[in-house]
Amino acid sequence: MGWKVLTNIMKIVREEMDEIGCFEFLLPTLSPRELWDRSGRWETFGADMFHLKDRRGREMCLAPTHEEVFTEIAANNIHSYRNLPQMWYQIQTKFRDEIRPRSGVLRVRQFFMKDAYSFDADSDGLDKSYSLQRKAYLKIFSRVGLDVKVVRASSGAMGGGDCEEFMVLSDSGDDEIVNCPSCGYAANQEIAQSRVEKVSGTKSELKKAPTPEKRTIDEVSQFLDVEPSKLIKSLVYVADRKNVFVLVRGDHQVDEGKLETVIGECRPAEPEEVKNLTGAQIGFVSPVGMGNITVIADYALEGTTGLVAGANEDDYHFIGVDVERDIKIDRFTSIRTVQSGEPCMKCNMPLEVSRAIEVGHIFKLGTRYSEAIGANFLDENGS
Repeated sequence: MGWKVLTNIMKIVREEMDEIGCFEFLLPTLSPRELWDRSGRWETFGADMFHLKDRRGREMCLAPTHEEVFTEIAANNIHSYRNLPQMWYQIQTKFRDEIRPRSGVLRVRQFFMKDAYSFDADSDGLDKSYSLQRKAYLKIFSRVGLDVKVVRASSGAMGGGDCEEFMVLSDSGDDEIVNCPSCGYAANQEIAQSRVEKVSGTKSELKKAPTPEKRTIDEVSQFLDVEPSKLIKSLVYVADRKNVFVLVRGDHQVDEGKLETVIGECRPAEPEEVKNLTGAQIGFVSPVGMGNITVIADYALEGTTGLVAGANEDDYHFIGVDVERDIKIDRFTSIRTVQSGEPCMKCNMPLEVSRAIEVGHIFKLGTRYSEAIGANFLDENGS
């Protein structure tokens, strides 16, 4: 029965792809490293990619997606603007070493995927192809009975520019989407924004205060009788083998999806790594007074004063922290999780945060892969 459902879905997908002039292919799953080196994604795609070697030691992968391979085919077969535009697709088994498979059918390591690619002569052509695919996706989801929300999203490892995700609301979903019922704003949590008022304490000199065995935001807040919003949450991450301090307000959470768009693939530092870096245990650390380390802070901390932060000494915190005076910030950016009820950036009305399952994703990749792979063509002027 399950296979019958799958084949029916594939039939609908094929019908809608045929309707917009998208031609079907079936490409190899095995892909040589050389092709991925040309796009730069052999190293940057991350641990999701399965790697292997053949008996001659040649490195290959189980392609988690096929931008490189389709673009190589285009480079070898499309040589004139007269052959454009083209839209190609396949329905194929994909393999990804997902870190957290869920519910038996979400984020599994082997799955079917329809991936389509357009090749266009200019940005106007790209916009048209994108629009055709978007409309086809909406028709597919309507025909299979799915109520989808279209949200702005991050292109992630795919690269490129504008992109949108098609989401189905579900409590078991592994994505979060932020939407505004008033104006229609909708985005994946990884890029979502909200309006937040900055909070400062009383401006004062930097002082050290004892906070015996008080390491969490709640414990320090209660002990010093300071609101959590006036604390700095200082976290240490490791990116490209380098330590990075990541700062958000005490009542906020770091969104690791947003963080990775800033510093690349990263992981939280281990307790021993934090101790070696700062001389203190987690809960008592901050970049105050530290040099030669990258510091990334959320916009909500920019220009704030009179805050509390770890003193890099067990059982002590700094009070009276002035962010611009006492911390060398390399970059202020959006790295916090948007919370329900926060004001919308567009209309100032309360936002809603919901769990959802991603069922489709479309990108405007631009020349990201055609330049890397060398897919060129002669235009009307012969150049």
